[in-house]
Amino acid sequence: MSNTEKNKHMTLNNRNEIEECLAKGMTFKAIAKRIGKNPTTVSRELKAHIQPHTNGFVKTDATCPKLLKPPFVCNGCDKRSKSSCPYPRRLYIAKKAHAEYETLLSEAREGIPLNKPSFYETERIISNAVRNGQHVYHAIQANHLPVSVSTVYRYIKKGYYSISPLSLPRMVKFKPRHSKDIAFVPRAIRHNRTYSDFLAYVEDHPGIPVTQLDTVIGRIGGKVILTIHFVNPDFMIGLLLENRTAAETASKITDLKARLKARGFNFSDLIPLILTDNGGEFSIVSAFENDEDEQQATRMFFCDPNTSYQKPQIEKNHSLFRDIVPAGSSFDLFTQDTVDLIFSHVNAVMRKQFNGKSAYDLFTFTHSTDLADALGIRFIPPDQVVQSPRLLRTSCSF
Repeated sequence: MSNTEKNKHMTLNNRNEIEECLAKGMTFKAIAKRIGKNPTTVSRELKAHIQPHTNGFVKTDATCPKLLKPPFVCNGCDKRSKSSCPYPRRLYIAKKAHAEYETLLSEAREGIPLNKPSFYETERIISNAVRNGQHVYHAIQANHLPVSVSTVYRYIKKGYYSISPLSLPRMVKFKPRHSKDIAFVPRAIRHNRTYSDFLAYVEDHPGIPVTQLDTVIGRIGGKVILTIHFVNPDFMIGLLLENRTAAETASKITDLKARLKARGFNFSDLIPLILTDNGGEFSIVSAFENDEDEQQATRMFFCDPNTSYQKPQIEKNHSLFRDIVPAGSSFDLFTQDTVDLIFSHVNAVMRKQFNGKSAYDLFTFTHSTDLADALGIRFIPPDQVVQSPRLLRTSCSF
């Protein structure tokens, strides 16, 4: 076996040779030697890509005793095409095996299936199990989940789950490798959602209101604030997140949609177009784009990496937030009421570009005070606006 072949993926030529060898009745060891692979690799290849086959000769659903031992297929059996064999056939077909392999490889390279309900359900089960003191492996086995332990660990580290590495006692014991592993939106999710796609979409839909999203960080590893900025009226709200994960962000957006619906408003009517950065907390795009019937109702696009200047409005408006909550401040003692209070004062600041009107004035003029209230923002009289940390000292218990 050559070192140049043994660690490489199986090719179509390898699979064709396997099919030919099986037809000749060769053993796994002989096949492996011929194609330069390990016998275990050949065994796994067959088990992974066996194709069930039936014909008019099949008289029973029982399994042929010969299929219970290697090579587990009928390719080399002399009764394969004869009427004397009443059992269902099991075949290894190279072309089909290679097609299945390429499909699996493509899906693996796309990243996690963040748009699929199965991901949400798996995340919910595992996160709840870990919170209840169970190990990841136990949670997977007990609930028969189609995911590996290493994959779960990787998703948790990247922030795709609502639990953090600190929730896993074993995980925090091990010293991490010296590599920079920043959570980001997988490339497959960004397909057709790039900044260039955003510009083209805006050009095709002139006048469509744009909403920008970002997250403001408090203490590292603590609570964060998801900011939602309505560009035209310069109006901003914030949602308090327990952690900076995709699952937590999606959960809060889902809650916001339900809150708006309960008040008679529609999320997609208010937010038809979203522009945000590549942070992993925005990976579950279906939570933002889809309505309750899982139909796309909002379009979401991502800025190019490391280009915050592509959404300057929300970045600038963050300075008003930082007047009240300086950089480095922890959000861990905040509640959603605290966040609503901060942004009520932010939106009450009179703006020069609006000739002395506030963002609250423009937003309620365009929409309504009821919608502003549904978003957690209330009217602050101009003489009561506080744009300093004194707001929290006088209004909160910390």
